[in-house]
Amino acid sequence: MRLTMYSDYALRTLIFLARNEQDNKQITQISDVAKFYNISKNHLTKIVNHLARTGYIETIRGRGGGIKLKKAPSEINLGTLLRETEESFNLVECFDRQNNTCPIIDQCGLQLLLHEGLHAFMKVFDQKTLKDII
Repeated sequence: MRLTMYSDYALRTLIFLARNEQDNKQITQISDVAKFYNISKNHLTKIVNHLARTGYIETIRGRGGGIKLKKAPSEINLGTLLRETEESFNLVECFDRQNNTCPIIDQCGLQLLLHEGLHAFMKVFDQKTLKDII
């Protein structure tokens, strides 16, 4: 299983914000997060907007503005977050029924094994919150 950079950066952003809260720094600049992780501010801004739309963070405009967690770390389920940030969980071509061209789909046991692995992976994330990883 491999996460997209989008999900990775979303997780990193939430971790950064949660740690700042622990240090009594309530508001953070996107540029601070981008600089800390050495990632593109433009790309991170898209992720922050998504996290704000989905209710994970709050954006504060104007002077002294920035971003902060909208929910407590214990309320942010990691499995739910991954489902909201990953484009798909198509590990292999045959997971995508519409675009599958695999000639052995009906005789192959790999798809079932990969589904079991994906289910186990997500089960672990479903049992964890942001609080567990900070």
